[in-house]
Amino acid sequence: MPVLYLVGTPIGNLEDMTLRAIRILREVALVAAEDTRTARVLFSRYEIKTPLTSYHEQGSATKAPRLLRRLAEHDIALITEAGMPGVSDPGYALVRAALEQGFRVEVVPGPSAVTAALAVSGLPPDQFIFLGFLPRSAGQRRRLLTSTVDEPRTLVALEAPHRIKASLEELASVFGERQLAVCRELTKLHEEVFRGTAQQAAEHFQQPRGEFTLVIEGCSDLPEPVPDAEVIVQLRKLRQAGLRAKQAVAQVTRETGNRRREVYRLWVELEQGD
Repeated sequence: MPVLYLVGTPIGNLEDMTLRAIRILREVALVAAEDTRTARVLFSRYEIKTPLTSYHEQGSATKAPRLLRRLAEHDIALITEAGMPGVSDPGYALVRAALEQGFRVEVVPGPSAVTAALAVSGLPPDQFIFLGFLPRSAGQRRRLLTSTVDEPRTLVALEAPHRIKASLEELASVFGERQLAVCRELTKLHEEVFRGTAQQAAEHFQQPRGEFTLVIEGCSDLPEPVPDAEVIVQLRKLRQAGLRAKQAVAQVTRETGNRRREVYRLWVELEQGD
């Protein structure tokens, strides 16, 4: 059965291309690329002569069926502009469609801005949450960041150069003096890693250029959670007083500092047990 290969490509330095990735790109019948201009530079460097076709967000809906028809007969590779296809790019839709039609999908691992930034950041890498590209809308961006302010795990996000200053200022407002690493142009000639607070970073990047990956320190000052037994006692009192789930859960979350979803879980268990 033909295979759809997801091939990781360099995020900057072309020397980061793997031997397996080069072989696969030479052997498949067709390579679908998010940006064919970037792909041609890569192909020229490694003498890859496989036919190229574009597969980007704007044309993915109409292009996917044609690629799947080609996949029925031959192996195809999918590459993004940089890094792993399917992560913060339109490749995910093609992967889902291929799987739904019963095709094999295999990954050829390669460079990743997310793991590279996490490794070089100096912040805890054992657990992290990937936020993808931060929302373009200021309101949506603030809501997303506010929703993660109590998250103890390290946060990783991507941002474009023309929005980085606004995002850093928003981070300073939401996260205060929390530490972060701003990684710019990873693996490229002008690679830069700034470590400090969001406000310091906003002052540093006066004329930002290049691609940015943000690594943000998780919350480390959360209070010790109240034991479930005590939470249940409070919830039962509020339930007997006639409060509905939303009101009771909000009040107990505010008073204990416990996570809302855990308090809500106990409320559900309390209702089911009565």
